[in-house]
Amino acid sequence: MESPDARYASSTEAPPNQSSPRDSPTREGTEKNTHIRFLVSNAEAGSVIGKGGTTISEFQSQSGARIQLSRNHEFFPGTSDRIIMVSGTFDEILKAVDLILSKLLNEFYVEDGEDVDPKSKLKLIVPNSSCGGIIGKGGANIKSFIEDSRAGIKISPLDNNFIGLNDRLVTLTGTLDEQMRAVELVMLKLAEDPHYAQSFSAPFPYAGVSYAGFHGIPSTSVLPSVGTAAAYNAMNYGANGAGVKFQNNKEDRSTSVTVGVADEHIGVVVGRGGKNLMEISQVSGARIKISDRGDFMSGTSDRKVTITGSQRAIRVAEAMISQKVASASDR
Repeated sequence: MESPDARYASSTEAPPNQSSPRDSPTREGTEKNTHIRFLVSNAEAGSVIGKGGTTISEFQSQSGARIQLSRNHEFFPGTSDRIIMVSGTFDEILKAVDLILSKLLNEFYVEDGEDVDPKSKLKLIVPNSSCGGIIGKGGANIKSFIEDSRAGIKISPLDNNFIGLNDRLVTLTGTLDEQMRAVELVMLKLAEDPHYAQSFSAPFPYAGVSYAGFHGIPSTSVLPSVGTAAAYNAMNYGANGAGVKFQNNKEDRSTSVTVGVADEHIGVVVGRGGKNLMEISQVSGARIKISDRGDFMSGTSDRKVTITGSQRAIRVAEAMISQKVASASDR
């Protein structure tokens, strides 16, 4: 799994070019270096890196591509997923992506006794300015890609909650062969876009992205402060107003916890321009939704805060919230 220092996992130098993983038609201009980025969970990232970095080194050696991951606390805005960037020539990238997806499918999606090819979702990160070429006039290009690859292809709307975010997610659903063909078709289209090469940077170029703030935006993913503890399941904790949690499932599955929140502490947790909120969301990987003003926990004047994610993500988010509230109360 991932090394303790959680630095970027990458090679300093890419090995010589290797062959493409799948037969494909002649492609013009694909010998130039390019890149592709996509999302993986923390567990999947650890699988790609391997013990002591052995797996990622092997994949780089076999493919000739360079493989980099964002750090374990750096997530794509609005998600709890890390980012993989694969760079090199067209064929080097396809080989590396094939190796990565094959491993992830075998470890995370194949069930014992399953005879059919497993299907999964691959979320590519594509600049908003390049999505028009993938869609095509009247949706002609994306329809053609779906027919050719037999994969499901969906493009998310731009998340306007995050100021400065200019990327969208292109989700490919299907078997490994279907996804790989879809990746190839999308990359061919991106290679035609002169602006796409300019988006080449680090795997995590979102340091300047900020949350839109608390006031005047939907409550989804908005994190208020924790108020006085309520009394659900006798589970209160933390100084000066830790919330109460209920409803937990398995550690690695997404679940939800609801805590009570005092209005007077909202500002200190959200922070100026959503700075504190962004920090908590990125570090914990949790998604947060709050109730409307006046919609309180039963029998209290605390707002309802629903935190969604893995149990670990929820614990981290709760601890960070409690720390912010405790420091504000001390002052």
